[in-house]
Amino acid sequence: MSTLNKRFSLFFYLKKQNNSKRDFAVYLRLVLDTKRTEICTKRKWEPSRWDNATGRAKGTKEDAKIMNAFLDLIQAKVYEAHHEIIASGKMVSCELIKNKIAGIGDKQYKLLEVVEQHNQEILQLIGKGYCKGTWTKYNTTLTHLRNFLHWKYKLSDINIKDIKYSFVTDFEFYLKSEKNIDTNTNGKYIKNLKKIIHECQAKGWLEKDPFIGFKVKHKDADIPHLSDAELKILEEKEFEIERLEQVKDIFLFSCYTGFAYADAAKLTQTNIEIGIDGKKWISKNREKTNVSSRIPLLPQALAIMEKYKDHPNVSNSGKLLPVLSNQKVNSYLKEIADSCGFQKNITFHVARHTFATTVTLSNGVPIDSVSKMLGHKKITTTQIYAKILDNKVSADMNALQSKLIEKKSAGNLKVVKPDIN
Repeated sequence: MSTLNKRFSLFFYLKKQNNSKRDFAVYLRLVLDTKRTEICTKRKWEPSRWDNATGRAKGTKEDAKIMNAFLDLIQAKVYEAHHEIIASGKMVSCELIKNKIAGIGDKQYKLLEVVEQHNQEILQLIGKGYCKGTWTKYNTTLTHLRNFLHWKYKLSDINIKDIKYSFVTDFEFYLKSEKNIDTNTNGKYIKNLKKIIHECQAKGWLEKDPFIGFKVKHKDADIPHLSDAELKILEEKEFEIERLEQVKDIFLFSCYTGFAYADAAKLTQTNIEIGIDGKKWISKNREKTNVSSRIPLLPQALAIMEKYKDHPNVSNSGKLLPVLSNQKVNSYLKEIADSCGFQKNITFHVARHTFATTVTLSNGVPIDSVSKMLGHKKITTTQIYAKILDNKVSADMNALQSKLIEKKSAGNLKVVKPDIN
């Protein structure tokens, strides 16, 4: 749909301020198709002297005439800005009109300044929809962008309007060639930049999307998990060193619940509830996505909870388990893996994948149930994280082979007619 065919309208209305019954401000609402934005005129007016139908002050008093003249002037500026944007060939947006009448339409926005502001806003929202890990990833993206600008252009920053398709492809090349970053991590930094650029475009700071025609590359990662045999070895292994025994148990708890480290570390007694089956469940919103995760507790997980119920770090803190720092846990897991003879790199996240593959999917738990327990928003995420094991595929095919043999045998049976003589 062209800009000329888009439905554009504006009107003024009163809006209550600070929950006050008497304090009303005059607002302007711009509507472009289904998009809308509001602008405060910084003027106040009494509701009893306001005409909602016309969006103007009532009466012939001098203050009403002054108010209406002021609103007429704003309306004229809005239509003038609307026509100027169309004449310039730009894509009209409510945000662009708002910026233009506010006198900031020609402001030069710099990429790193915008990214820094974006990251600062995320920092302030940690615990309110964002986790610290998200802020860290965006901050790392900022560092890579700063180094890339110096490497490629010898610049300390760049105008948002100057970002083209070549900027994106060159940034991708820089991450691969100069920083030796793998495909998937590379893609995450590109996606972070893409999100911020699209926000700039929505605000009217950038005319053309530089990501048009660009596809973020992704490679299915070969994430390790423990096999049935390895899980059994770990369960039967006993450590005389308390810290290793403790980390082993917390890791096993995650193998039978699917919790990531950030979630396991924050579990408390309040997360335990009685499920629809009358048994104990754990209910918690994931730290990473805030998506609800509800998991029935298997006997192995219950046994670990019982083992540590009187541990000082549990009884004194209200926590469900005595979880050490992430750095210490992963460091001790390396010792544990060596002691068990595992030839794979074991981190705490391996437990989450073990739950998805070895404990659930390979034992016939449907993938949609696994996805729900893992707290995934989309089942496609579960398909990436949880791989069907070879022995499960083998068992399924053996079962199919048996059925086919039975059908073939049944088809070869001869029908014997009864002797009626």
